[in-house]
Amino acid sequence: MAAWNEFAASEPALAAEVSAVFTAHKHHTMATIRHDGSPRISGTEVELADGELRLGMMLGSRRAADLRADPRLAIHSHSVDPPTDDPSAWIGEAKLSGVAVDDGPVGDGEEAADGFRVDVREVVFTRVGTPPDHLVISWWTPEQGLRHIERR
Repeated sequence: MAAWNEFAASEPALAAEVSAVFTAHKHHTMATIRHDGSPRISGTEVELADGELRLGMMLGSRRAADLRADPRLAIHSHSVDPPTDDPSAWIGEAKLSGVAVDDGPVGDGEEAADGFRVDVREVVFTRVGTPPDHLVISWWTPEQGLRHIERR
């Protein structure tokens, strides 16, 4: 696994595309693993700052309990349909998986939250290709580096 800044240093162009998608909208979707092993899907916000991908959530939330019991997670960016009149204008969508590292409570008073940073295991970015008759899927792992496939 790698910290966000390690991924970004290894693949700056892909990191810029993924960062743009995660910062274009505030709300994304995160999957965690419940205590019984079943999946939990929750809305979440991500922050890319100081070379790290961070998560914040309400103190004592079920998501925080999930991550403390089993730190594996997946995050999917906010998704919108490609524009029908110009599919190539679509910003794309990003997904990543990794492990949450508990930073403990952050903030004070009513602003207090459970904070986590994410060590990245895999990053995937999907966009419309040129010409706009196919998808281009780029994915990165620390072990295998960057790969691309095209789907029609």
